[in-house]
Order: sequence, then C-alpha cells, then structure tokens
Amino acid sequence: MNYLLERSYHFHGKEYSTPRANKLAKSVKEWIDDPNSERQIGFVTTEPEEYIRTVTRIAVRCKKNNGQWGIGVLISSLSQEEIVEIMSPTLENVPKPIAALLAYVYFYDQRGGGVETEIKEDKQGLGTSKRNKKRFYAQVILGFLEALAHNILVWARYWLAPLCPKVARFGMLRLVRDVFHMNGLVFFNKDAQIIKIILNKDEPLAKELYIGFNSLLKQEQLVIILDEI
Repeated sequence: MNYLLERSYHFHGKEYSTPRANKLAKSVKEWIDDPNSERQIGFVTTEPEEYIRTVTRIAVRCKKNNGQWGIGVLISSLSQEEIVEIMSPTLENVPKPIAALLAYVYFYDQRGGGVETEIKEDKQGLGTSKRNKKRFYAQVILGFLEALAHNILVWARYWLAPLCPKVARFGMLRLVRDVFHMNGLVFFNKDAQIIKIILNKDEPLAKELYIGFNSLLKQEQLVIILDEI
C-alpha cells in the first residue's frame, strides 16, 4: 500500500489480517445498520500511523451462522468528499450523516471480483480445498493439474454454449455436477478409442447435450445415442 501511496496512487481495498481487523473494529464508537444489507459498519478511530498518506478505515461486521460476528476492515485513501461524489447515484435516499460511511462500503461492493469468483468456483466444482498435499512439489503438480482441469472445463463450456444455451451460464460447480457427471455409457474398441456414447435420456440436460455433442464430434466418427440406462 505504501508503495502505491508514495507514487500518488489511490487505494481502496480490504485489510488482509483478520486478527488485525478484529482489533481495529474494537475502536469503532458507533455501529450503523446498512439499510440495504444485514450488516453493520462504523469508522475505525485508531490512528493509521503505518501509512505514509492519510487513509480512512471502515469496519464491517456480519453475523455468521454460529451467531458470532465476522469482521473485515476496508482501507481507502479517498476522502469522504471524493467517495460521496463517486457514489452519489447510489446515495439518493441515504441520510447525509452516514452517506460517506455507506459510500466507502458500497464502492468496495462494486469491485469486479473475477479472481475471487473463479477461485471459489474451482474450490466448489473441482474440490480443490480437499486435495492439499504435504510435500511442496506435489502441491505444485496438483496446482498445474487443477489449472488444466479448469481450462478444459472452460473450453468445453465455450464449445457447447452455441448449441446448449443453458450451459453458457453454468459455473464450475454446475458444469462438473450437472454436465460431466451425467449418467451414461462409453464404449471403446480394441485400440481403446471411444466409438459410442450413450446418454441417459432421463437426465435434464441430455437432449441439449445430445445435439451439442453430435455437432462437435461428427468429424470423430463417434455415435451419440439417447437411451434408457
């Protein structure tokens, strides 16, 4: 952060350390209910002495399933006037005393989240969080295999999407669960080459995938059949 701040960049992000976030949240003097979400927010009053430019810190807490608070802290180099001006379209019905506080949080909510979403989808669809290895090199290889599996699934979705519109909207979890775990049979010849695939016609996506696979694999001399299994 200081590297960016020293070079006149602005920063708007989240405190990395959970213990530090919990400690900072204790300095909040007043928690405000977010009118658009089941969470509370408040200004951190501890002086941010570790940063070379002035920053504002906002604590955000949400109730977890066990009844305890889950706490995060946002850090922003934007002033209250700047953040309110940026977020003015979303603050029309917000009382002025809490407009800046909400603006900091809503601005963070608008982050792209592409990387976070992809990692979460891989953890759910590929079960990556359940396959950690004890040895470093084994974990590296596992990472490469997970990247390969991710890319193959993304490519398959891209290939099938024009013929199977439902698949285009699927994340990693639904691709693995609903498409590639479909009940069926695969037949091989004596050279271990696939010659026929039977899809269970009672599967919800069987008809769409039958059309898609037939179109994609017509050059491979494969027979795709819908039947009872």
